[in-house]
Amino acid sequence: MSKTSSMGRGMMAIFAVGDRHAEGHDGGTVAEIAARLDKDRSQVSRSLKGAHQEGFLARTGDRAYTLDWSLLTDAQLVTGQRLRTDGLTALEGLATETNEACFLGVLSGNSTVTIAEHVPASANLVGSWLGRPYPAYCSDAGQALLWDAPEDEIRRIFQDVEFVRHGPNTPASVEEFLGRLEDARARGYSIVDEEAEPGLYSLAAPIRDFKGEIVAAVQVVGPKSRLEPQRGSHALALASWRDWLEARVGGTASGGISGNP
Repeated sequence: MSKTSSMGRGMMAIFAVGDRHAEGHDGGTVAEIAARLDKDRSQVSRSLKGAHQEGFLARTGDRAYTLDWSLLTDAQLVTGQRLRTDGLTALEGLATETNEACFLGVLSGNSTVTIAEHVPASANLVGSWLGRPYPAYCSDAGQALLWDAPEDEIRRIFQDVEFVRHGPNTPASVEEFLGRLEDARARGYSIVDEEAEPGLYSLAAPIRDFKGEIVAAVQVVGPKSRLEPQRGSHALALASWRDWLEARVGGTASGGISGNP
């Protein structure tokens, strides 16, 4: 048996344990994992023991194997660090291609918060948005950050929020926000057209991590008169740098963005 095939079997066993967790189980026994993989129990037992010895799996009192959550915590810390370091590289590249201000935002309750930005001189934007919260229902990143959220979760997030008008096209209700989010999902990226403030236009896309969860949104922001005519090319640039950053944080390319309406 080659080292590669042994490693492959070990990874399959670890993924099978992860699948059991995703289904609501507390890991799995050798018999349960072997049945899931349709493999010989002795072979699966060796794979699980090896993964346990290497620190990828832990054991429970009833002899079930579980994921070692300390590794997941470490991975999440790395993700956060890379969002801020590689995120800046992505924003610089995106700003170079679009000549517009570019931001990286995260969700905090019912608001979005900018964690990284790159604003070229040509963007003519004054001041910094770093660390400043903005209502998610009309912010440049709001739709992208709630991309995967089910309707009931979105309604819960906004249940105590007053939909204050910040621009001529600010959504007036959660129903209106949900409608725009549905359009964005079909398009592959969000458009915030004078929702955050008059004359401001933006495109945004979600960033997924190694678990497939949305951890941030990358945005291109600028005057509507300048950005809207270039929407197609800017959307393609947004997709390219979104894919690059997702790869850096262990995610997989989301796809689905084209330069067409």
